[in-house]
Formats: sequence, structure tokens, C-alpha cells
Amino acid sequence: MAQIEQSSGDGKKKKGAQKKMAIHVDFTPMVDMNMLLITFFMLCTTMIKSQTLNIALPTNEKLEQTELQKAKESEAITLILDTDYDEDGGIKSNTIYYYTGKPEVEYNGSDVASSNLKVTEFLGNDGHLQQGVRKILHDRNLGVLRDVEKKRQEWRDKKISEEDFQAAAKQIRNSDEYERPVVIIKPLPGASWESVISALDEMQINQISRYQLGTLTDVDEAMVADFKAKNGKN
Repeated sequence: MAQIEQSSGDGKKKKGAQKKMAIHVDFTPMVDMNMLLITFFMLCTTMIKSQTLNIALPTNEKLEQTELQKAKESEAITLILDTDYDEDGGIKSNTIYYYTGKPEVEYNGSDVASSNLKVTEFLGNDGHLQQGVRKILHDRNLGVLRDVEKKRQEWRDKKISEEDFQAAAKQIRNSDEYERPVVIIKPLPGASWESVISALDEMQINQISRYQLGTLTDVDEAMVADFKAKNGKN
């Protein structure tokens, strides 16, 4: 509460002199009000649940050598990442060269030609249709995606809890009952981090649990160089 105090001098004042006033403000009620408001908001506020991103991590399953060779033949798909830059050093486009199984190469002297190397790019969905590398990975992991989506729909319908959905999805991703691809990601020396991150994102989108960053071989580089030469790319 504010108070105005008038000073009363002992001596005589001249006629017409102004009276001196001192203003005293008491902040105690304001402090009390602030403490009450803080207490009110603390009691009435609903704490927001922390939102986290669920990541499908690669499986830790160990394969025997015979099983590994079998997986390479029937399920393996190798993605070779490359990036095209403009004159200013900015990223023009990210290209993906890929082949399934083992590379089919022909040696012409010191040159290496490949008959099963193909090219695609990172593309989003066109409505409900997948495009680019997403469609390739989607089609190779179709059974897992179909059953994970069924469990997701049960969670949306509140038939199961989120924890039950996550546990079921993990079991489906790592189950040997499905034909699951083994994806090997190999960045070329000029590939950007953007292309590597985009490739890892595609693993999560397509619920692929078996993937790894592989080491680029001389054969891989020669195959890409031969492909570029045949298709007029620098």
C-alpha cells in the first residue's frame, strides 16, 4: 500500500512555499500475491509427458558363417551412396547405386563392368505410394511392414498399450519367420553426411533391423565408375 507523508518543519515557512511530500510504497502485499500465484500455478499445472523418438536399432543377432553366406545370396542389398555438388560446393543431389546379392562383374582387362548395378535416389512418398530407394526397401521387407502396421492399428484402436506395441514390433522386426533384407550401406569418398543420414532414416521408415555401414571395395568403386562412363555422368 502506498502512503504519502507530509513533512512538518519546525521553523516558520515563507508564505506560498510548497509542502514537501514523501511517498512510501509497501511491497509486502505484492510479494504475498506473487507467492500465492506461484503456488496456484504449481498446483494447477499439468506436466507434459516427455516426447521421445522411438528408434528401431539393429539387431544383435549372431549368424553362423553358412547362414551369413545364405543371407548375402538371397537377402543382401548393397547401397553405394554418392553426392553431386554444384559450382559453389552445395549439394545438388544424392544418388544411390545399388545391387542385390553379390556383384555380377565382368573383367575387360583392367576395367570392371557390372551387369546388376542400378541407380535410384532418395524420394518421399507420392500419397500412399513409395518412390525411389524407399520403394525398393519397402518391397523387400513387405511382410514385416504389414504385420507391424497391424499392431500399430491395434494400438491406435486402444486394444493394446504403447509398450505392448513396441515390444511386438521389435519381435516382428527380428523374427526369422519373415524374409528380411540385409542392407549394407557404403558411402563413396565424395558422399555427404546428408546422404548417409537419409539412408539410415530409410532403415527406420522401412522397419529394417539388419543393416550396417560397410567398407567400400575397389570393385564397388570400379562398378560405379563404369556405370557413370556408360551413362555419361562425370
